Amino acid sequence: MITRKLNLLLAALAFILISAPAFAQQVKVIKYKELEQIRNAPHDTLYVVNFWATWCKPCIKEMPYFEALTAQYKNQPVRVMLVSMDAAEDLEKRVKPFVQKRSLKSDVLLLDEVDANTWIDKLEPKWSGAIPATMVFNNKRKQYEFVEKELSQEELQSIILKYKP
Repeated sequence: MITRKLNLLLAALAFILISAPAFAQQVKVIKYKELEQIRNAPHDTLYVVNFWATWCKPCIKEMPYFEALTAQYKNQPVRVMLVSMDAAEDLEKRVKPFVQKRSLKSDVLLLDEVDANTWIDKLEPKWSGAIPATMVFNNKRKQYEFVEKELSQEELQSIILKYKP
């Protein structure tokens, strides 16, 4: 009798675990205006905003360094945002599976703007539009740096240490 009840309990638990959706990092789809609001908000947080895409090999190579920052500064005023430049129609078939497969913990956004020429110069006049590209800023402290290239872990750490609150 006890064995039967235990088996039923285990079967019910297995069903619940199989039926429950696996935790998956959310990917928020945004427009340029939302990105601009973050860029211009008067906060004392150090934002590290990396522009990347699932098809960009240098972007994928440097991504673990940004993830390491998220873990390293978890309880500090440092926020890592990974802004995907993939097409919005690739959200379900490319971006979400990419994020889930790598178990990304940083904030992941998909910038839904088809014409980069309408917003890149507003965000960073020196940016050619190439990725990877990274912006680091703390608006309250008037700190800002922009890098348009693949960063090594040492380069990224050096930039963060220069501006970290």
